[in-house]
Parts: sequence; C-alpha cells; structure tokens
Amino acid sequence: MSRLSELFEKQSKRVLNVYCTAGFPKLNSTLEVMGSLQSNGANIIELGMPYSDPLADGEVIQSSGNVALANGMTIDTLFEQLATMRNSIHIPVVLMGYMNPILQYGFEAFCKKAKEVGVDGLILPDLPLFEFEHLYGKTIKENGLDFVFLVTPETPEERLRKLDSLSTGFLYAVSSSATTGKDKDFSKVAVYLQRLQAMKLKNPVLVGFGIKDKETFDAVAAYSNGAIIGSAYINALSKSVSIEETTSQFLKSVLS
Repeated sequence: MSRLSELFEKQSKRVLNVYCTAGFPKLNSTLEVMGSLQSNGANIIELGMPYSDPLADGEVIQSSGNVALANGMTIDTLFEQLATMRNSIHIPVVLMGYMNPILQYGFEAFCKKAKEVGVDGLILPDLPLFEFEHLYGKTIKENGLDFVFLVTPETPEERLRKLDSLSTGFLYAVSSSATTGKDKDFSKVAVYLQRLQAMKLKNPVLVGFGIKDKETFDAVAAYSNGAIIGSAYINALSKSVSIEETTSQFLKSVLS
C-alpha cells in the first residue's frame, strides 16, 4: 500500500497538503521547509519543481519559482537534495511540475529517480489524458508512483469519472477555473464539492486554489477529504526570517 493510501485509510477527513517550491527561499532550504511542514502538522508535502512557464500557477508561486531558478534549482539538484529525504521525512511527498523539464531530463529516468529517492506521486497539470493512457502512465505505474489528475467545476461528469478511474492517491479538485492564489466565492465552491461528494468517487478528494487560512480550509473540508494550500504559505515564507517559526505559526493558524 502506498503512503498516500495508508494516510487516507488512517485519516479520511481534514487532510492538509501543503505546497512548497523546491529551492525556495534559498537553494538549500528544500529539506528544512519539508521538515518544518512535517513537524507542524502537514499530512502531505506537495513539492513544486520550478519552471519558467507554469500554466496553472498564480503570481506568488510563479515568483517563488523564479527565485528558485535564479538560486540554481534544477531537477538534478532536486534529486541530490532528496537523496537523504527518507531519513527524516516520513509523510507522503508528491512532486508537482510541468512536462517540458521532465521530458528534457528523460521521462523514464525521472520516474526511476523519483522512486529511488522515495517520492510517492506526481501532479503534472499539462500531461494530457490521452498521452497519460498511451505513453506515460505505464512508466509511472511501473515505478510505483501515484498520479494525481486535476478536475474543475467545468469538467463534464463522464470525463471526471474517467480521470477518477485513472488517478491514484487522490483527486485534485480545483476550486474554480483560475490560477492559484486568487480569492474564491466558497458558496459556489460548496455546490461543486457537494456534486463531487454525490458522485461517490473512487479517490479521496483534496481541494486546491484559493485555500489560504482556517476559514477557507474549514469551508472546503466540510465537503471533501481536505485541502491543498500553496500561495498563502509561500507568501508567508517569502517574508520569513525563520522557516521553522513561520511554518509553525502558519500551520497553527490553519489547523487550530
């Protein structure tokens, strides 16, 4: 059983997945940030691989990616940093990124290395369904990696059920069709999440985009298995002097 499956078997509600950008705020901050997230209550770490043209990311995460790239973060460097990850990080770790740099690295080599260092799954928003089914899904599965598809309020039911059938780990429910970090009308989001609930999907559902504090976390956790927070945490880190102190205060404010 994968770490993600084990997590959701033990805890089906109020699961908190926190996004952080590899190599931010400093090149060697990655493991320190991950350790702080784990020790302060995050259930899953979604580790962003910075890319110069991220389609789904809002201004805050784009900015952190630009800083990380300027710091010298590459996929090679990231795997070097993660080589000892499982000595201290015991919660699930999912890599989030885009296909271009992974294809340049070599897709099969990337999946093998991800497995080797102890990564649990992948979120690749620009990997199309057809290519997943016919080109890349087999390699992902052979390397024991979960793959998380994104769905939106506009995703037709037939396609949504198809994405759910192919996803493993969890399903990423985008709260609205916008980039990360934007404020959302959570009364509309609730209607969408209730529709997902009624569909009795195979996968647990985590909600992302616009979740930033206790109020928004509670709002979506009422109708799902939990939430993904990214921009709000990155924003806090960008103003931080102490990673540990900032992470502790931020997660306490969300989970209290």
